[in-house]
Amino acid sequence: MKGKNEKLLADLCECFALMNFFIISDELSSICVPCLLKVASKKKESKEIQKEVEMALLALSAVEQYDVVQPYALRLNDTIEIIKYHQQHHNLTQLAYRYAWDILIQKIFFERNLEDVIVNELHFGREARRELEELTKCVDWKRKKGKEMNKDEAKEVLVIRKWIQTLEYFLYSCKRRNEECIVLINSVVKVFRAAKDNYSVVSYQCIKSLKNVTENKNLKVEDFLKGGAVDAALEGIQLPTIREECSTESLYFFKYVCEKLKEKTENKMEEAKRKVMKRKVLETMEEEGYEDCMVSLDRFIQSKNFFQIFALLGD
Repeated sequence: MKGKNEKLLADLCECFALMNFFIISDELSSICVPCLLKVASKKKESKEIQKEVEMALLALSAVEQYDVVQPYALRLNDTIEIIKYHQQHHNLTQLAYRYAWDILIQKIFFERNLEDVIVNELHFGREARRELEELTKCVDWKRKKGKEMNKDEAKEVLVIRKWIQTLEYFLYSCKRRNEECIVLINSVVKVFRAAKDNYSVVSYQCIKSLKNVTENKNLKVEDFLKGGAVDAALEGIQLPTIREECSTESLYFFKYVCEKLKEKTENKMEEAKRKVMKRKVLETMEEEGYEDCMVSLDRFIQSKNFFQIFALLGD
């Protein structure tokens, strides 16, 4: 069409990006990415434009999942500008804003300097916490059984789940410890507590994310204590009706925490800190009835090979 129908081209690029399950070639990327970025950078606040921007950012986040390299720096810079503009003018939908963050955070492994931009320039911890708090207030977490969510509420729960995935990826990938890590851990914990009684899919996702994040060697046990993750994992085991999936993820959380606590060091100050932290974790477990819970789950623990957790209590 030689550029005569930009809307059609944008629609085709979105369809191609969202329906393509294999690696996108550099040639097709060089057509799709600039087109989608152009749409995603629109600044008008009409509902029609917001929907176009949301779809373009969704398509771009799908392209990112296939590790397309070209034009790489260009689209990261454009995405940073999209986020900055929204922070000043609030022109994006909540879902579109989450997609914009996703495009950046998926590239942390490949662009290490992005972590500084995300944390210090774009203030990801503050933004993610605010978004999750606003979304959480819009959901009736105490809904009676059998009562269905309305369309808007269902969308808000979807966005919350997407944010949890984004937080997990960032916390799993980050190389630097900072206060924002604790803020983000605590944000996941708050969603878990809101959802744990009636929204098992969301609460399970929160505990699973916290468990996965413990595998990041750059984060310390005190980060999980301060963020409330240790308490949340205990609550995951002690839910009134034991849900095997949630209990399993909670126990894995403690397994990985225990492994961190057993990592001795020759540095005397660090070793002293490790012992203090271990004592705090043990005290928390005792206060919350961890040992009683372990006894009641004895058969379950044996079937899942969680004997390593008991080594913490005697070491």
